[in-house]
Amino acid sequence: MKKVIIRKQDVDEMILHAREKLPNEACGLIGGNDQGDERVIEKVYYLTNIDASNEHFSLDPEEQLQAVKDMRARELKPIGNWHSHPESPSRPSQEDKRLAYDLKASYLILSLMEEEPILHSFHIENGESEKEFLEIRD
Repeated sequence: MKKVIIRKQDVDEMILHAREKLPNEACGLIGGNDQGDERVIEKVYYLTNIDASNEHFSLDPEEQLQAVKDMRARELKPIGNWHSHPESPSRPSQEDKRLAYDLKASYLILSLMEEEPILHSFHIENGESEKEFLEIRD
């Protein structure tokens, strides 16, 4: 199981962005690098949810391409994606599991259903999800 590392500032910005997008799900990509058993998130990308839904998301394809180009320019690699759950827990839904095609990706899910937001990272493979250790650093 990989240890995923993210800066507190990035988490705070994700929460702000996700709250601004309510009642819909917010979404984006994460860029960084793998360093042994650690996956370090260096940049969080905020993309448009073209589904404009509170139950599912689709990343804007043009924005997705721009984010990947930016990652390459910064010598980062795409290491996963993130999205919010406005009204449900921080765990993959059946749809999240069904659409998780990248076996190497980390899937971050930010729940806004409680007053205090909850962020978890998951590895999803063959319809099964496993929580990754997520460390939030100052």
